[in-house]
Amino acid sequence: MFNKQSKRLNLIDAALILVGIIAASAFFTRMGQVLDYQWNWKAIPGFFAYIDPSTGALETNVLLDGFILTLKISFWASFLAFFIGVVSGVMGAKGSFIQRFLSRTYVESIRNIPSLVLVIIFYYFISSQFLEAIDLESWVRSRSESFRHLVEVLFIRESYLNSFISAITALAIYEGAYVSEIIRGGIEGISKGQWEAAYSLGLSGRASFFLVILPQTLRRVAFPMAGQFISAIKDSAIVSVISIQELTFQGMELMSATFLTFEIWITITLLYFIVTFALSQCISFLEKRFTIHRNEQSV
Repeated sequence: MFNKQSKRLNLIDAALILVGIIAASAFFTRMGQVLDYQWNWKAIPGFFAYIDPSTGALETNVLLDGFILTLKISFWASFLAFFIGVVSGVMGAKGSFIQRFLSRTYVESIRNIPSLVLVIIFYYFISSQFLEAIDLESWVRSRSESFRHLVEVLFIRESYLNSFISAITALAIYEGAYVSEIIRGGIEGISKGQWEAAYSLGLSGRASFFLVILPQTLRRVAFPMAGQFISAIKDSAIVSVISIQELTFQGMELMSATFLTFEIWITITLLYFIVTFALSQCISFLEKRFTIHRNEQSV
């Protein structure tokens, strides 16, 4: 059982499936008997989209809007976290003493601060001070209609722009600390023979690193970093505390307005699960394909 993988269903698997079915049945049964909870799943589709009676057009509703905004936050936070992590990881692995010290200070500080605290700090100190001082929202409002629409499509409406930037910055700094450790470990895992081979070709130390070592590092750590970016999707839920109208925030608003507590939170849980599980499966597939391709080349 523990020596090789098997796709056949054994007694332990059957028992675990049975326990899961019993637990789910008991949950829904007790909900109806003890709490006298009236399930209303028919209302949930209307929270994703509805037909506007005045125009007859299909319009997105709060849950779908929140879901789309969650994806935007996750994408931009991961994009920034990648660059922050690469810079910090390179400094921590091959930088000077001061650079290594700064990298370790950043990583250890961020990893020991709750992400929720970091988001709140950035919201009240960055958004309310720096972003309001440069009056970014007013500048966007003064632009053309097409430019404002582009900002809304890529980011968010200008009235929430300060909060959005604070949220993705805080998440990027938080996730970047973990990406930094992945990059640092990848660089230190490259054998000295690669450096020697680069030097033998006449490359300088800097050229050897950027042309030989760093590309190999990024290939090695691509899949661990992808897993970290999946974590960023789940961590994006914390920005609801600063009134960013992403999926979790919309869920709380709907719950207080409709009292469909379990339907809403089960739906939101499924949405997060579908996205993260689909990405993890894609990563697993690509990792297997890459491993097979690499083994074929080595043969």
